[in-house]
Amino acid sequence: MSTAPRSVRRLIPVLLLVVWLALGGAFGSYAGKLGEVATNDQAAFLPQSAESTRVIEEQKAFVRQESVPAIVVWTARQDGGKLGAEQRQAATAALASLEGEPGVTGRVSPALPSKDGQALEGVVQLRPDLGEALPDTLAAVRAAADGVPGTTAQVAGPAASQADLSDAFSGIDGLLVGVALVTVLVILLLVYRSVLLPLIIIIGAVFALGVACAIVYVLAEHDVVRVDGQVQGILSILVIGAATDYALLLTARFREELVRHPDRWTAMGAALRESAGPIVASAATVALGLLALLLSDLTNNRALGPVGAIGIVCSVLSALTFLPAVLVLLGRTAYWPARPKPEEAGSGSASGLGSAGVWSRIAAVVDRAPRKVWAVTLVVLVACAAFAPTLSSKGVPLEEIFVNDAPSVAAQKTLSKHFPGGSGTPAVVIADATRTGQVTEAVRRTPGVADAFPVTASGRPGQGEPLVVDGRVRIDATLADASDSDAAKKTVTRLREAVHAVPGAQALVGGYTAQQYDTQTTAEHDRNIIVPVVLVIILVILVGLLRSLLMPVLLVATVALNFLATLGISSLVFQHVFGFSGTDSSVPLYGFVFLVALGVDYNIFLMSRVREESLIHGPRQGVLRGLTTTGGVITSAGVVLAATFAALGVIPLAFLVQIAFIVAFGVLLDTLVVRSLLVPALVRDIGRTAWWPGVLSRTPDEAGKADSTP
Repeated sequence: MSTAPRSVRRLIPVLLLVVWLALGGAFGSYAGKLGEVATNDQAAFLPQSAESTRVIEEQKAFVRQESVPAIVVWTARQDGGKLGAEQRQAATAALASLEGEPGVTGRVSPALPSKDGQALEGVVQLRPDLGEALPDTLAAVRAAADGVPGTTAQVAGPAASQADLSDAFSGIDGLLVGVALVTVLVILLLVYRSVLLPLIIIIGAVFALGVACAIVYVLAEHDVVRVDGQVQGILSILVIGAATDYALLLTARFREELVRHPDRWTAMGAALRESAGPIVASAATVALGLLALLLSDLTNNRALGPVGAIGIVCSVLSALTFLPAVLVLLGRTAYWPARPKPEEAGSGSASGLGSAGVWSRIAAVVDRAPRKVWAVTLVVLVACAAFAPTLSSKGVPLEEIFVNDAPSVAAQKTLSKHFPGGSGTPAVVIADATRTGQVTEAVRRTPGVADAFPVTASGRPGQGEPLVVDGRVRIDATLADASDSDAAKKTVTRLREAVHAVPGAQALVGGYTAQQYDTQTTAEHDRNIIVPVVLVIILVILVGLLRSLLMPVLLVATVALNFLATLGISSLVFQHVFGFSGTDSSVPLYGFVFLVALGVDYNIFLMSRVREESLIHGPRQGVLRGLTTTGGVITSAGVVLAATFAALGVIPLAFLVQIAFIVAFGVLLDTLVVRSLLVPALVRDIGRTAWWPGVLSRTPDEAGKADSTP
């Protein structure tokens, strides 16, 4: 900017500002419209190659009209009370009255008693395309069911779960983004003691989010990507957090340059030259790490990859175009009332958490006893990481999916108490029609199966001839254990072994439990593939940025240790504080991608500055000066990002609460311990060898010795 004619210099930021204002006006509303193209149908996010996915395709032929079941369960108002013929007749009549009602499709079942005589069960099939009308239809079902005298009625099943899930995601567009933006704004106001700067940063993040959501909206509308509530929420948080982080790095550097250069154009040119490289490298690690999710066989993982990468690209474009344009036009006024002055050189009080004095003291401790510092922090992190294997990622039980008391979960508990655990969610077996008897018998003999019947043309189990479609039959098997339990998943594996052994049956086993099992095993397979790919991507980027081989390996090793330590602490917190028995199978992979990529971000910000200072003052002083000058702004960025991800906790779903804690805690641990103590101490102790084989590995450690203070 400083070498261009004055008229051109003034025109470029004005044009950039006009462009972003136009983009914000045109696409800002899309931040609240992604829900229109989002799907929360879990079947759409199953592994493509899994057996249960193939069953879904085949069982469509057996359904004359697609439907979603709502399971009504009645119990006596008095605990332990029995339900007699009068209640059974009334329940059957209540179900029959729903036939032909808006949203109800096909025939409803009669009310069936439990073996203990304390409950009744009936199934109402609802149209799958009800959308926003689903809650009203379920309300009508409940109203009819409430008419049975002496009973308490509840509604369970996929339709009820879908309604509760939609209700939980209803806060994605407004509540989540609002909480995140307010949180970031408050932190920036408290930390930077400026009125305009936080608003400028927030506006840049909102513009980036609007453009990202518009692009994703168009792609989702044309079925290029799939978006569900989880991906939608993560996109919002990721864009706001990343855009703010990149903005903080640039604004801090611009403030430094305003101290050195009276001319704001020259100052911005210098700030961009020194900060654009680390910002782009940081964005590349996160974007490419997310794109590695395309290697997953799980559709929602593959969806998050490009969606998240789009968000990161929009964030970095906003930080490197909109923000410089506004800052160069406002100059020192952007930092009002804490405007930078020449005599503030070396002061970090307005550029981040803490003051330069605090970080000078931390740098002095690292310089004085580097081996002791890294040894102590290493022991603490390893001790935390020792608990990582105790984190179960076999999936979240149905009763823990929602953080609050969802009606569908309470109903499912009641259903499981009085009926076989798999009632309403049978294992579905599709087999060759000529082997119907053999396959049915093999299913019934399988330990863990309560009962099994071929689907008949009448739609009633065991009544009539098996329904044959294209030479195939469908057999529904009720499992003895709850459909989301480990015991049920083991039953599915035994069931597959049994039916696969029937000659010529070409049998496949699917259904809810099989889908959960296939998702779990696929997630484990994905981790084994994607984790090494992400590490290689990050290593390549770090080698190119830092011109070293040993330093990138060191940085990746430290953030990987931080990830394991975070999993260890998360395991203890989830079990003993939140009461979770396990995590969703995708949580460890998401946590790895976010924590490793974002953890490397802060090390990129630190070590790029350390390298810059080392080229002038030598490796020893480079570490101390780099830590002192970047300590405040990187810590601020870490706190902002942690608070932003913590905002995911406002959505009452276990998956998002778990991701929120893992990323928020991991980012703070990385920012306050790994980046502030472990990495600087290791680099200080290893000396110039840490930069091998780059030019700094041949620079004397005592360069700049005359200046012994950072």
